[in-house]
Amino acid sequence: MLRVSRLVSWTLALYAVASPAYSAPSGDVLSLLRDADRGRGGIQQGLGWTVSIDSQDDGDSSSTTYQVRTRGDNAYVEVTAPARSKGEVFLFNDRTIWFFKPTLKKPVAISARQKLTGQAANGDIASTNYARDYDAKIMRKEPVNGASCFVLDLKSKHDSTTYDRIRYWVSEKRRLGIKAEFLSLEGKILKKAEFKYDQKVVVDGKSLDFVSEMIIVDALNSANRSVMHYAKPAIVKTPDSLFNVNNLLR
Repeated sequence: MLRVSRLVSWTLALYAVASPAYSAPSGDVLSLLRDADRGRGGIQQGLGWTVSIDSQDDGDSSSTTYQVRTRGDNAYVEVTAPARSKGEVFLFNDRTIWFFKPTLKKPVAISARQKLTGQAANGDIASTNYARDYDAKIMRKEPVNGASCFVLDLKSKHDSTTYDRIRYWVSEKRRLGIKAEFLSLEGKILKKAEFKYDQKVVVDGKSLDFVSEMIIVDALNSANRSVMHYAKPAIVKTPDSLFNVNNLLR
């Protein structure tokens, strides 16, 4: 059985929202979601960054560092630490994710919902295209830490997303995702996430806010969590060959 840092499948299903939808044109909702995506790496040009994940899971600690390269709907994610996992690769081809390591004969297709470590799922590393993968509605506005936020209800368009349903708070002023909740079929919160944007990336001469930290917490046991630290975001030229699954064997 393939194991990727205690690879475990878990599923998030649908939940019911009782409050009436906030009245806003669908185009405005899509634009808001695209802006929020951009702050988490959803940029069409070739982009690169480093992400380190420090996790606590039922008393066990782990730390893993990844080098990420994205362009459009593709991403190449390679483990650089710890030494025992160095060289493992996750390749995101649109909605398909491949995993490869030197001891495998060929890449293996895996799910975005499978866990990497702690509370972080595969899709959390490079899944930044909420605008493409989810139908969104603005349910209401409410403050978060004194800042006015739109509360979005996101429903997956297909079954290859990391989550089926997300409640997503997006800053009205900065147009960045501030926090998220991932819910069960009964509406029970399973996981929570918070985002920080303490760094910049320059795109077409314009300096944009970029995610610096994402904290994913188990809603039933807050001691179980993954903290994702993002660093060194920059536009990079990435060849098509990097995203070709056949090249993982070379």
